[in-house]
Amino acid sequence: MAEQSIIFFDGVCNLCNASVQFVIAHDKKDQFKFTALQGDYAKEILPKFNTDSEKLNTILLLEDGKLYTKSSAALRVARKLNGLIPLLYVFLIIPKFIRDWVYDIIAKNRYQWWGRQESCWVPTPELKDKFIA
Repeated sequence: MAEQSIIFFDGVCNLCNASVQFVIAHDKKDQFKFTALQGDYAKEILPKFNTDSEKLNTILLLEDGKLYTKSSAALRVARKLNGLIPLLYVFLIIPKFIRDWVYDIIAKNRYQWWGRQESCWVPTPELKDKFIA
């Protein structure tokens, strides 16, 4: 089996946590691992990509040694899920600056629109192996 891709997400964001749970439910081939941007793993790995986890408001995808951000990360994740979700990958034809502009509007307002938690979401024991501490 190929190495699993790693999704870095905002662990206190309700939208982000719901998105992680959506990916888990539609990742039938077990292609993804998850870790919070606030965690030690993110603080260890992201500086290698000149990225500071403290200053991020985006999903990140580490896939085949390359780090993807914002809409590119989200669309690359969608491409690997089951059902009709991979059809969203067609939006990659839209120029990145337009896709990321829309993404940034959502990211900027995510706490206001969906709320935030006081601490990072803790996975159930059944899902624990999908997460990197």
